[in-house]
Amino acid sequence: MSVLSADSLARIEREVAKYPAGQRQSAVMAALAIAQDEHGWLPSEAIEAVAGVLGMAPVAVYEVATFYNMYDLKPGGRHKVTVCTNLPCALSGGVAAAEHLKARLGVGFNETTADGCVTLREGECMGACGDAPVLIVDNKRMCSNMSHEKLDALVEELKK
Repeated sequence: MSVLSADSLARIEREVAKYPAGQRQSAVMAALAIAQDEHGWLPSEAIEAVAGVLGMAPVAVYEVATFYNMYDLKPGGRHKVTVCTNLPCALSGGVAAAEHLKARLGVGFNETTADGCVTLREGECMGACGDAPVLIVDNKRMCSNMSHEKLDALVEELKK
């Protein structure tokens, strides 16, 4: 059985088709995201499968997967919440939002709740400093202006 499903392979090929011929490696970030969506994280076998599909050296794909914080190289919770604590966000409540989530979830950064629901991460600039505090849920959903009430509602939503 392949590490990547036929559906994932087809999705990767659709991403590859967006680039000029001979530039398959340009789809590496999208391919890693597809593999992570399938597995919930990126086991080494999935990274190596992406390398094979794109005709890249596995180490080159590992370089991408380890550089960007949206890729998870170990299993985490069903949901990942990444809070921006860079200076502009920190000055506008990002650190307070992170501390509130830590207390509410009972975990620190890079930890997963006991029920396996949420992994809390600290993130770099998300490009929405004016809307701080900002966080990203599951690498796909940005949440802005996160008051303690909004954070509590988000936690309840994720636990469902």
